[in-house]
Amino acid sequence: MLAKGSFPWILTSVIAGMVSSLTYLLYKIPYTDTVAFLSICVTIFFLFFFRDPERDIKEHNSYMLSPADGRIVDIRDRKVCIFMNFQNVHVNRAPINGKVHMIEHKKGGYIPAFCKDSHRNERSHTLIETEHGIVEVIQIAGTVTRRIVSYVQEGDYMQQGQRFGMIRFGSRVDVTIPENFEILTKKGDRVFAGETVIARIR
Repeated sequence: MLAKGSFPWILTSVIAGMVSSLTYLLYKIPYTDTVAFLSICVTIFFLFFFRDPERDIKEHNSYMLSPADGRIVDIRDRKVCIFMNFQNVHVNRAPINGKVHMIEHKKGGYIPAFCKDSHRNERSHTLIETEHGIVEVIQIAGTVTRRIVSYVQEGDYMQQGQRFGMIRFGSRVDVTIPENFEILTKKGDRVFAGETVIARIR
């Protein structure tokens, strides 16, 4: 399965590959074979990057699931920070059941998402109203990322593990943990969206 909104990216690279291949075969125009090869490589990369596999989600309100694939780079002030590299699935999932209270997009820079100054980057704040209080999920753009995509709107109800957005081409996701939850993960742990339990109710 491919991520929502990925079709235009893949179609563009496929068309570029087909046009350059036909141009080379019919007219032998210099460098069109190179363009064709690069287009094929880009298409393969897009198919890999935009993959969106199904997950075995065990829904339960007594624990919170990771909102992203990646590695935990920091835990501070009841906030778990997950860095996603190019190899990770970049579709983000709801960590807990709740209603989307607010979505706020903030413009900013594009420094590496694992740096402490990344709070100045472009980002999207999603506030989820749950029975345990407000849970905030922050999608942070990285050096290459130029688009944070949201699949939900304010007022929508999200099931735990539901896809709610995506960050393209390397990024970070932070999630706040309510006070009545115990954080189960530690810095350096590898986590998977909708599958890894990152916190449970005390």
